[in-house]
Amino acid sequence: MQRHSLTLLGLESSCDDTAAAVVRVGPDGAEVLSSIVEGQMDLHRDFGGVVPEIAARAHAEKLDICVRAALDEAALGLGDLDGVAVTAGPGLIGGVLSGVMCAKGIAAGAGLPLIGVNHLAGHALTPRLTDNAAFPYLMLLVSGGHCQFLLVRGAQEFTRLGGTIDDAPGEAFDKTARLLGLPQPGGPSVEAAAKSGNPKAHRFPRPLLDREGCDMSFSGLKTAILRARDARVAEAGGLTAQDQADFAASFQAAIAEVLTEKTRRALALYQGEAPDTPLLAVAGGVAANGTIRAALEALCLERGVTFSAPPLRLCTDNAAMIAYAGAALMAEGVRHDMTLAARPRWPLDQNSAAMLGSGKKGAKA
Repeated sequence: MQRHSLTLLGLESSCDDTAAAVVRVGPDGAEVLSSIVEGQMDLHRDFGGVVPEIAARAHAEKLDICVRAALDEAALGLGDLDGVAVTAGPGLIGGVLSGVMCAKGIAAGAGLPLIGVNHLAGHALTPRLTDNAAFPYLMLLVSGGHCQFLLVRGAQEFTRLGGTIDDAPGEAFDKTARLLGLPQPGGPSVEAAAKSGNPKAHRFPRPLLDREGCDMSFSGLKTAILRARDARVAEAGGLTAQDQADFAASFQAAIAEVLTEKTRRALALYQGEAPDTPLLAVAGGVAANGTIRAALEALCLERGVTFSAPPLRLCTDNAAMIAYAGAALMAEGVRHDMTLAARPRWPLDQNSAAMLGSGKKGAKA
């Protein structure tokens, strides 16, 4: 890390959370001085998913409020900052553009350096923010819009070992919740229902487990649940609460098994490089799922690998991770000017072919 501390304001608006944070990064690690996140759940609930136009408008209305709250919580002014970091992609383009334009205005008005950050890099570098994790480590980024294994060698060095070719797990949770008549967001409601369900009640497919490699697919799993649900409705005239629980538990078991087996393969590739302190880090909203987390922790114990998962507030979308990633880039000499563009798609690994499919944050890789 750099010899002197850097204090950055971070902005995040890539999907449906408007966030601002102040992070100070020094030789001995990082400190989150403030982190403000304003969700939009109430605005989108009636639509069954995030509406891009509504999200973009809400970001434009809330960004300056979040910035002021973050500065007040940190007890700092713009003159105390060393730079402004902002998510420049991937994401819903209207939201990303709102954040980029706000960051440009702050940077220009305060005479501060501007650093555009890849949202995925923010997640991928979170273990450095929370635990000062040593490079290289293996990152499983598993969220509403993304699912991929990244070998993280540096602040700008990422190698994708595999990823989803269609739906991300978070999308599958949301769609499954809608199919079962459970509330949004789908992840927490499916997990809650699954607690009273039988994970062996339905044997749903485990896509791509019969293929080598670390790529995943979850679209077919969603289709299998749709057909099983329709069959149950035709047979019984509807779904009981126990039916919902059994479907949820069986779905969750399938997701957990796929992620665990694919993680086993990714760990084998990673450990083949003989890292000094092997570590698997998990980030993204789905990382908060207790069943999935327990399965991954057990796998790490079996493989002799340290397991790391940030606290929930830093697993989901937030601006602290963006501020930290911006500081890491700034320490390596990265700066952007007023031509910084908002990008709907922005793969971290520039050398690998793009994954198929497009989630609510853009390209899967």
